[in-house]
Amino acid sequence: MCDRGRPFGAERDGCIAHPFSSLVSLGGLSLRTTLSATGRHRRRIRVALPVAAAGVAAAVAAALLTSSAGAATAAADPKPPVKAAVSTPTLAELKERIAGAMAGDDVPGDRPETSSQSADTGGSTVEPMVIGGTDTTITTAPWMAQLWYTDDQGTPDTSDDTGFFCGGAVVAPTKILTAAHCVKGYDWSTGGAIVTGTSQLPSNGDLHGGTVSGVLRQWTHSYSAQTFDNDIAVLTLASPVKATPIRMTTSGDTASYVSGTSAQVYGWGRTSSTSQDISETLKTATLTVRSDTACANYYGAYYIKNHMMCAGTASGSDTGTKASCNGDSGGPLIVNNRIVGVVSWGVTNCVAKGSYSVFTKVKTYVGSVYPRVDDTNLSFDNKADLWVRNASTKTGYEKDSTGSSFGARQSWGNWTGVNVVLQTDLNRDGLQDFVYRVASTGDVYWWRYVPATDGWADKKIFSGWTTRTRIVTPGDVTGDYKPDLLSVDSAGALWIYPGKGDGTFSARVQVGSGWNQYNVVRGHGDFSGDGKTDLLARSKSTGDVYLYKGTGKSGTGAFATRIKVRTWSNTTYNAFDAVGDVNGDGKADFLARTPGGTLYLYKGTGKATSEIFATRISVGGGFDQYDIFG
Repeated sequence: MCDRGRPFGAERDGCIAHPFSSLVSLGGLSLRTTLSATGRHRRRIRVALPVAAAGVAAAVAAALLTSSAGAATAAADPKPPVKAAVSTPTLAELKERIAGAMAGDDVPGDRPETSSQSADTGGSTVEPMVIGGTDTTITTAPWMAQLWYTDDQGTPDTSDDTGFFCGGAVVAPTKILTAAHCVKGYDWSTGGAIVTGTSQLPSNGDLHGGTVSGVLRQWTHSYSAQTFDNDIAVLTLASPVKATPIRMTTSGDTASYVSGTSAQVYGWGRTSSTSQDISETLKTATLTVRSDTACANYYGAYYIKNHMMCAGTASGSDTGTKASCNGDSGGPLIVNNRIVGVVSWGVTNCVAKGSYSVFTKVKTYVGSVYPRVDDTNLSFDNKADLWVRNASTKTGYEKDSTGSSFGARQSWGNWTGVNVVLQTDLNRDGLQDFVYRVASTGDVYWWRYVPATDGWADKKIFSGWTTRTRIVTPGDVTGDYKPDLLSVDSAGALWIYPGKGDGTFSARVQVGSGWNQYNVVRGHGDFSGDGKTDLLARSKSTGDVYLYKGTGKSGTGAFATRIKVRTWSNTTYNAFDAVGDVNGDGKADFLARTPGGTLYLYKGTGKATSEIFATRISVGGGFDQYDIFG
């Protein structure tokens, strides 16, 4: 069934029209050949697996705090509320999902009632692959991920089953960067399986040394299925993987997109434009980056400058062609060991003379994607939540974000004896952690949920920090996707403690001095929209608020020259919090409380100017009762 309103390559129907291509016939309709999404139909593969009973899902939910010396002093008996269980599929269940995906022949974005094949496959389905590629190993590309999805639609009828494959890249221990057309409209937590750590596709239940993981949650940009605009997404895994992550490029990267630059694309699947044969082994090809002018000259208005890039060489046949092809969707395009593009779409069969492979331009989206890489929150909904402590009762409370306000508070028990509580995720396991300081000793603890024991555990990370005037957990400051910790000492020196991703830190590095001029230093994520962690600081004397843009470096170069963005005196606001992206739009937000107790949400705009925040929104009164904001 064809949707004639789509200008090109819409994966759901395979019916495509484009003004510069020759006529072919599909389903009795006269169409022109064609642009197609590169996650096209795959050859049907059936893998024999024993049918196993579904295992009981483990609850990755909050439990009572386990006793420890540090916890007993700092938090007498916090009782986090029990969350909805986070499903942890069994190995057998995940292998069944892979088998279901292999048995399918669907296209990401398709639905069974509208699914059809590419115009010129002769009624056969085909597998994805890099055209003109060579075999490579997982040692060379340890961050590569296989994304398998299946859905039986809840019926015994197999004709309506969905099954497809996409590629992706590990950008943090629990984060997979991929294409939105592989994610949007599908429930990856119930039907997805992610395989990492192997160059081989699964066979007969054998993962060939790889690891299979379930999906906790998913995020897509404002993706358009009609134009393939904003084709980028992030999957959060239910548990961290050992695969070595790869970093995304930065918003200021121009060199990687210069015409003539060499880039590498990776994937599994189609080996030629005419064959249904697949490669069981990961392949790579070196593609030449093309200019926006070249891309637009070939694709016309379908190519969206700044949102897309193109690369490759197409000769009209397999010989001389180097391109991404059907099913490579979601895989990375790499320049200088950074992801600069995500495989998005291209021409049918991938080799039309003069054509290019089209990728999502990562530099444009890194500001939106980065908060998703650091998006741990208490309610698992991709919106940063608020943690506060009542000054008189010492009870801690969670207040979940609705996007423009916060819901009813939920008790986390007694937090007597602490004077700092910060929300973070030091081990990048996709679950919110806390860093707290014991008032009497200055000892700082990392408190995190441990799925293996279904409980919470403490670890002392610093001792004797009674004189530290500020402690901040802003996320990844140094640019390695591992969360860092900052502190200001009594002399006013700002220090970075580079995180190792496991709750431990490398040797501290001094950023600068004079930071005791500020009575507020806060940060969580990226305020300026460039994909790098920033800080906000308020002057004690003037109330001037400054943005310190992160550079992704350590030491004295960690932050650019400060930019004045606001003036907020103590009589205007007397408490602040930065918990990340409260409204879920991909930009870090800020919270400010008046002396009268009204809390305002300042939604981030991604601008590094006085327009850094949109007009404030009141999220309620009575916040003067709280003395700690997490």
